[in-house]
Amino acid sequence: MKISLLKKRVFRHAGVLLAVTAATIMMSTANLLPFNYLSNEAAYAAVQDTKDFIQPSFADLAEKLKPSVVNISTTKIVAGGQYFSSPFKGSPFERFFGGDDFFRRFFGDMPGREYRQRSLGSGFIISKDGYIFTNNHVIEKADEIMVKLSTGKEYKAKVKGTDKNTDIALLKIDPDGDLPVAALGNSSDLRVGEWVIAIGNPFGLSQTVTAGIVSATGRVIGAGPYDDFIQTDASINPGNSGGPLFNLAGEVVGINTAIIAQGQGIGFATPVDVAKSVLPDLKKEGKVTRGWLGVSVQDVSEDIAESLDLQKKVGVLVADAFEGDPAAKAGIKSGDIIISVNGKEVKDTHELLKIVAAIPVGKEVPVEVIRDGDKRRFSVTVTARPEKDVIARGGDSKKWFGMTVQEINPEISEHFGLSETSGVIVSEVDPGSPASQAGVQSGDIILQVNKIRINSLKEYSKTLSNINPEKGALFLIERENSRFFVVLKP
Repeated sequence: MKISLLKKRVFRHAGVLLAVTAATIMMSTANLLPFNYLSNEAAYAAVQDTKDFIQPSFADLAEKLKPSVVNISTTKIVAGGQYFSSPFKGSPFERFFGGDDFFRRFFGDMPGREYRQRSLGSGFIISKDGYIFTNNHVIEKADEIMVKLSTGKEYKAKVKGTDKNTDIALLKIDPDGDLPVAALGNSSDLRVGEWVIAIGNPFGLSQTVTAGIVSATGRVIGAGPYDDFIQTDASINPGNSGGPLFNLAGEVVGINTAIIAQGQGIGFATPVDVAKSVLPDLKKEGKVTRGWLGVSVQDVSEDIAESLDLQKKVGVLVADAFEGDPAAKAGIKSGDIIISVNGKEVKDTHELLKIVAAIPVGKEVPVEVIRDGDKRRFSVTVTARPEKDVIARGGDSKKWFGMTVQEINPEISEHFGLSETSGVIVSEVDPGSPASQAGVQSGDIILQVNKIRINSLKEYSKTLSNINPEKGALFLIERENSRFFVVLKP
């Protein structure tokens, strides 16, 4: 078998090709010389015959895709309002001068003036008539947005819609003629290890092409409630934001969105499937409307599963079903475990958010829960998700699990503006105690212990005196109008 015949074998993945190439070379020389003594001429010929496969060129693909990628520059008017800042800020001397307040008091505000703040980003064209996808953070609060095509032509852009939760924005320009369009692929088909290329304007350097692979999918990085990022080692830098991430078929599979400053080679892209799902709302309404059940939930930990006598960790635990919202109206209560919504299994809180967000407003869906060991089914009519928007001492108190609690009297309730007048309030948490390790804080209100409603200090003491020391107790806690469960063990 001659080495030149290798040209007839084409493989998609370089790793596989290398293995086959090596094996082929060994077979072709097995009757001649040991592999270690392969002549320089033969080795050179093998490399020449296979170099196009081992190091694939992205040149043709990049040339084809570049025209659909645009440069986005924004201008924002920023007011002056400057003042003297303490030169000792952050140093041991700051406490002697009182920080910025000291210098502001003696020197006053500096007369400021308005100035133009400029920034750069990327985007890509999704329709011939000028609709463009980019990141919301690229154009947020901008007074003027300019889009520059690969031809050098510039157009003023209008914001048609934005979604902060997924960091996606839709722009519109009015071009002179039809524009080159980037084809939208399916990010759900992406596989870890697959080649991808990013095109954008890092550091203001337009039409820059970088390549890498998909390092991971479904990444949650704390950017928002609907995190579902593609991780890639294709170089993404400031200015790449909003630009496309392409697969080797030339389809957009992601919108380059974030980087980890301390981690070289770690970039994140919003899956294009997410962008496609919000496109109709952005085009029609200018914003995205998502489904809402009206529950506060948390993941089921091993301790919580054990305290509720569950065979395994499953679903999400309802800490609170908000009065007047869909779940509460349907009969779902605090302490229920939601295991499926609309026929889809719920594995964790993140999964629940995604499932509910995708349900059309007004649709009635089945919700399965576990309550007291039994499965129950409720019909919930989904509504639109609403827009975001040291305790006094004295009186009787009790200490369990390293936290001191006391009854909520009218004075305490009024003084701290508490929404609850029943239950007990945590007045002190010992460092290193079980309560401290579980995240309980001074000012938390304990509403339930082992699903028993607590109305007074007496009820609290009685309930805790009957707990199983080995299993501990399940506490429902309210903090700043949100509720959650914790398991405390002695």
